[in-house]
Amino acid sequence: MWVEAADPAGAFYATQTLRQLYGPDRFRAASIHSGPWTLPCGVIEDHPRFAWRGVMLDVARHFMPKYEVFRFIDQMAAHKLNTLHLHLTDDQGWRIEVPAYPKLTETGSWRTGSWVGRPPDGTTETDGRPHGGFYTTADMHEIVAYAKERHITVVPEVDVPGHSQAAIAAYPELGNTGAQLPVLRNWGINENILTVSDFVLDFYRTVLDHVASIFDAPVICLGGDEVPTVQWQNNPVAAERMAQLGFTSERQLHGWFVGRLAAHLSELGRRALGWDEILEAGDLAPDTIIASWRGEEAGIVAASSGRDVVMCPEQHVYLDHRQSDHADEPIPVGYLHTLEDIYAYEPIPKDLAPEFHSRVLGAQAPIWTEHLDNARRVDYATYPRLAAFAEVVWSRPDRSYAEFEQRLVKHHLPRLDAMGVEYRPLEGPHPWQTRPGVPSRIRTLP
Repeated sequence: MWVEAADPAGAFYATQTLRQLYGPDRFRAASIHSGPWTLPCGVIEDHPRFAWRGVMLDVARHFMPKYEVFRFIDQMAAHKLNTLHLHLTDDQGWRIEVPAYPKLTETGSWRTGSWVGRPPDGTTETDGRPHGGFYTTADMHEIVAYAKERHITVVPEVDVPGHSQAAIAAYPELGNTGAQLPVLRNWGINENILTVSDFVLDFYRTVLDHVASIFDAPVICLGGDEVPTVQWQNNPVAAERMAQLGFTSERQLHGWFVGRLAAHLSELGRRALGWDEILEAGDLAPDTIIASWRGEEAGIVAASSGRDVVMCPEQHVYLDHRQSDHADEPIPVGYLHTLEDIYAYEPIPKDLAPEFHSRVLGAQAPIWTEHLDNARRVDYATYPRLAAFAEVVWSRPDRSYAEFEQRLVKHHLPRLDAMGVEYRPLEGPHPWQTRPGVPSRIRTLP
């Protein structure tokens, strides 16, 4: 057996291919194989199509202990995925220790209860069960090192200026009203956003300094999505800032705020990544990467204007969205994304001119965890659809779903079984994977 690769990552991916050829037992935690290992004779020439082959894992809504993150990284490595976008902060929890601001984890890392499923807006009832957890600085260093050994880059996300109520709960002076708020217990878009004072900017510069000291990724995500500007209206701090900058719309403050922190990342030698709303807000550094999530349109606009793009449209690749119209599908939310739908996704938008194709760095499949409250639920939502997505970002576009499904059933599902992945069976959920009676909210494509 001989492996020839251009770099250590290539050699690692070659070993994953060989691991697949050995059979499912090679994916077990301990060897139960007897006799010699055998491989078929042949030559394999292979290489990835995209440089960014990613998954976004939301640990803010429901915390995943460190050992579960390691397990998730191992699963990524087996599928030759190389970017873990870790969503660390949101309204519902702050998950990374920042020594300069201990209340972020003392107060912001836990909440007194959670919505169960997706009840109607305005519902105040929760499960009444406290939920929380955070990663220490040492934990985060360990996660980064563990991923690096498997040639996976961990891209951290600290979401601003929206999705910030956990931080405001810890430090009320970060908000616009000064009110003492709880860490949010429900899901959805929230009007409690950061104020635009110098104190807040300095606060988050300190946070980003700490984040950059842990994560060696060249990219750090600033979020920037779903930012209602209601609280900036008639707010003296916002009004003063707008007058100072000559702004006529509160929306301009959104772009200015993200732009200031992106500039700080540039001073630290990093690039900013942001969800596609920041493209509309403006005031972005030229090297800011756009995560096109509301559709493909923002990705096309960004790439056509010379910006790098990561494609992750919710209409195609959100793995927390429902997998079928099966009557027993657990908490069916969002759009319908079958296994075949995921496999059919093409990261290069058809309306993007060929000269800008190189601006598409790749794609990532987001896994939001509002409705995924433990590792078993994450497994169910993720697999086997992530296996399909892994082929999309690795292989050429001339693929056959029928051929993929045949390989999946015969060869890959047994590998997932050996790894202990509790995936969704192709014919529908096991009885213990259902969640009867839990409210949901489905969406349909126009």
